[in-house]
Amino acid sequence: MENILTGRAHRFGDNINTDYIIAGKYTKTLDFTTLAEHVFEDIAPGFSRRVRPGDIVAAGRNFGCGSSREQAPIAIKYAGISVILAQSYSRIFFRNAVNQGIPAFLCDTSCIGQDDTVTVNIGENSVELPEKGKRIPLVPLSPVMLDILREGGLVEYLKKNGTFILPR
Repeated sequence: MENILTGRAHRFGDNINTDYIIAGKYTKTLDFTTLAEHVFEDIAPGFSRRVRPGDIVAAGRNFGCGSSREQAPIAIKYAGISVILAQSYSRIFFRNAVNQGIPAFLCDTSCIGQDDTVTVNIGENSVELPEKGKRIPLVPLSPVMLDILREGGLVEYLKKNGTFILPR
């Protein structure tokens, strides 16, 4: 995971549930590229053709509500999204995202528009919108969660460390 992520924003509203992220009919596969081809297709048709590697999802409140399916953050990750920003998350989606190695941060996304250029500076816990001259604070993640993201997800973290190493 890079410390500074810059991409084009894809704007979503409140209460984007896991069925909207990836419909249940696509969750029977272990082919993650298939998941990516259908991500957000019910609420943003053609999303997978428009998204570019490094793009950013900016959403409102309660992003990832609904089921606990891990395919939702996996579909977003394999579509090329580098980071998810939202005003709030469903708790299980938030942990699934970090465990799958896709950064998910809390911040006020109300001024982020569709196609805005967004720079997320994880080291400074900030989001910059250079075209709008705005800077938004991020809610910092715990050091363990950042370490999990830096390793590419929980499985890779545990392979390397064997357990959680909590800072003292």
